[in-house]
Amino acid sequence: MDAQRTIRVLVVDDSAFMRKAISHILNDAEDLEVVATARDGLDAIKKVTDYQPDVITMDIEMPRLEGLQTLGYIMSECPTPVVMLSAYTETGGVTTMKALEYGAVDFVCKPSGPISLDLQKVAVELVNKVRMAAQVDVRRLSFVEVEKLAKAPARATSRRLAIERQVVVIASSTGGPRALYEIIPKLPGDLPAAILIVQHMSQGFTKSLAERMDSASELKVKEAEDGDVILAGQVYFAPGNYHMEVVREGDQEVIRLNQEPTRHSVRPAADITLETAADIYGQNCLAVVLTGMGHDGAAGAKKVKDAGGRVLVQDEATSVVFGMPKSAIELGAADMILPLPAFAEQITRQIRENKIKQHSN
Repeated sequence: MDAQRTIRVLVVDDSAFMRKAISHILNDAEDLEVVATARDGLDAIKKVTDYQPDVITMDIEMPRLEGLQTLGYIMSECPTPVVMLSAYTETGGVTTMKALEYGAVDFVCKPSGPISLDLQKVAVELVNKVRMAAQVDVRRLSFVEVEKLAKAPARATSRRLAIERQVVVIASSTGGPRALYEIIPKLPGDLPAAILIVQHMSQGFTKSLAERMDSASELKVKEAEDGDVILAGQVYFAPGNYHMEVVREGDQEVIRLNQEPTRHSVRPAADITLETAADIYGQNCLAVVLTGMGHDGAAGAKKVKDAGGRVLVQDEATSVVFGMPKSAIELGAADMILPLPAFAEQITRQIRENKIKQHSN
């Protein structure tokens, strides 16, 4: 998109106050213009057709036609980048994850409920996500079918020497949940490695994402907790608003969470997890850098490579946003640049080949 072009936005919310507050924030940005507002889903569908906006901001809970149904219609009939606005509750978290599966580009968490008088707290985030959404190719936002699996009983995990343990660290941001659904559920339940995922996401929502991913995966998936022992066959999501470090305590590796300052303006930052994993696991660390805005993950991936580990990076053609993969490639960190459908098989191959190599040494 031409940097000089004004991004035209449709604001959808059932609250007149919220429509006004969102419009004020967006119109204050010189490159954004709210061309229309809509009070519910039915009104939104009409105005998408009438105004053909570049981006839509949409509330999730609305009368007559709620956000998910409206999003589903828009993405099938008149595909347009959508940024959802969600108040975090347990139900709201699940619905927001469904919205990402339906094709929403991203979401912004309302800071204090459905009607947030303090919306200005997330003004910068909202503006940046609308700008980013305007650059997205909506053809990469097709519906993601999440199938629930009948999970096998958890197997007892043997304690192995630290040198035999392996870890996969995945960095992702915008478009990340969609990409992760293409990878994690396709990995075998007996994968001889742990997986640490740093997905840039607001506090509370990472738990909903982990739970939905767990229901679709052979591997055990959870939101990481401070002190979790890192075990093969398990997936750990960094909680929103917490950095996730890997430390060695005795003869085991453990997750430590902290709220140290942001890095690259994000917390959790993938660089922190990658750097600490590289220190502990060395050549037994596999880094994966997926779609996302910004530079997070590049420096950490380079450290993994320098420590003897391997780095897989998503290609531009399948990335919703190519910022993070591009940064890793430009830094010289990438060993392989792959389309999204190739990742599950390649991760499995790399882990199993490395295990064979360990036992042959």
